Amino acid sequence: MNKLFYKNYEVELKYNPKLKNTYIGIESENKILVKTSSKSQTYILNLLDMRSSWIEKQLKKQIACISLEMNLEDEVLLFSQKYSMDAHEATSLRDRLNKLRVNSPQKIIKCYDDFYKATAKTYLSERTLYYSEIMGLAFDEIKYRKMKSRWGSCSSRKVITFNTELMKVDKNLIDYVVVHELAHLKHMNHSRDFHSLVESYLPGSKQLRSELKNIRLR
Repeated sequence: MNKLFYKNYEVELKYNPKLKNTYIGIESENKILVKTSSKSQTYILNLLDMRSSWIEKQLKKQIACISLEMNLEDEVLLFSQKYSMDAHEATSLRDRLNKLRVNSPQKIIKCYDDFYKATAKTYLSERTLYYSEIMGLAFDEIKYRKMKSRWGSCSSRKVITFNTELMKVDKNLIDYVVVHELAHLKHMNHSRDFHSLVESYLPGSKQLRSELKNIRLR
C-alpha cells in the first residue's frame, strides 16, 4: 500500500517500522504525505479525520503559494522574470548546457544550480556589502548553497549563508533577506528590536516577509 485517497486528495504513504509516531505533511495543493509505522488503512484514515482542520488549512496555504518552476532547457527564472534560453540573461547557463556531453536530468539541474550559485556570488555579495556599510554591521564570511526550507541564516560566528534559490525571486525580496540576516549580527533572535531594525532600513518589511512565505521552495 503506497497510497490511498482521502476526500479529494491523494495520500502518499511511507512506511517505516522504526517510527514511534505518525507524521502528516503537505506535499502540494492536492497531495498529503504520511510517514507511519502502521499498515492499517483504517488507522491512517481515522488520523486524517482527526487532523482534517489542520490539513485543510495547510492545503489552502499551498494553493496561495507561488511555485518557483520553469521549463528546463527552454527558459530560466531570474529575479522573478522568465527568460527564454536564447536571451542575453541566459548566456552563461546556455554555455553550461551546451558543454554537456550527456543530457541527463541530473546534469541539467546541476547546470542550473551552478548558474544560480555563480549569479548569487556576484549579486548577493554586492547587496550584502552595500547594506552592511549603511547598517554599520560587519560579517566575516558569506556562503552560498541551495537549501530546501530557508532563504538564509546567520551564525554567531558572523557567517551568513544565502540560499542560491534567491536568484529566482524579486530583487526587493532579496534585499529583505540580506537585511534580515545582517540584522541577526546585532540581534540573534526575532524580537521586537530585531524587526524594528529591519524595518528601519526596509520600510514595509512585514509585507516583504509575507510575500516570501508565499513562495514555495522545492
